[in-house]
Amino acid sequence: MTNQNAAEPPAPGRHPIPEASAQDSAAPTIGEARRRLAGRLRAVGGESAALDARLLIEGATGNRFALSDPSALLDDASATILSGYAERRLAGEPVWRILGEREFWGLPFKLSPATLEPRPDSETLVEAAVEMLRERRGEPLSIVDLGTGTGCLLISVLSEFPRAHGLGVDLSEEARATAAGNAALNGVAERATFRQGNWTQGIEGYFDLILSNPPYIRHGDIAGLAPDVRDFDPLLALDGGADGLDPYRDFARSLPGLLAPRGVIVLEIGAGQEADVTGLMEQSGLRHIGARHDLGGHARALIFAGRR
Repeated sequence: MTNQNAAEPPAPGRHPIPEASAQDSAAPTIGEARRRLAGRLRAVGGESAALDARLLIEGATGNRFALSDPSALLDDASATILSGYAERRLAGEPVWRILGEREFWGLPFKLSPATLEPRPDSETLVEAAVEMLRERRGEPLSIVDLGTGTGCLLISVLSEFPRAHGLGVDLSEEARATAAGNAALNGVAERATFRQGNWTQGIEGYFDLILSNPPYIRHGDIAGLAPDVRDFDPLLALDGGADGLDPYRDFARSLPGLLAPRGVIVLEIGAGQEADVTGLMEQSGLRHIGARHDLGGHARALIFAGRR
């Protein structure tokens, strides 16, 4: 997660919502509907107004190719849905929250109020896991995903390793249920188990891959997050304590005893946390293998293994 500073443009929810004009009430073509909605979003500072309008129209019509025929009329049912979507977006709600689903690693993931949106930067963890275990693709690997949320990390890795099986753990029962539904949606339900729990408590056995995207925002920084994160992502999945490192301290104590002899740990971190998290994990006896960088060039995934 990244914070917005004062120089960034204000978010949509901080402006008066433009009223729909009388012209908007007439049955528009799909192309006209997109232009009108993009204009309303742009008027309140929406930087991605055109893209948001396209995605919302595709969602309202249930047709990802709706704009391939912009001269087609927007039917009444779709127009009603789009009107609701528009008001929610103009009030600041993120597009993917409105649509209730977001793609990650080429797979669809349903969202719930208890889960983070799967974001492209977190695909760095999947890339790192696939790279580290590539030579073991045909083995019945055992995987655990701590703080699983939508299940996007575990499910994406399972899609790459057809004989692997995994456990996803989340403190939220609603998140656990969402992840289980996503496993079924993506065809890996028979190889994935999800439970409600507090990190590693009650977990036994050894794992070839331990994954986690834990909450790592400093408590004092929560209020300054971008509104679409602060107001719509669950606080439980954001707040990492006073210095943002509370989950990693827990991991330093618990993960070495759960790692299989040839296993690896892949952890997501926030900006500027590489040295601190590496130090914590190395003090617990783990070996730092390296880091993988996200789309913005920041260290996003840290990789650890047991001592030789």
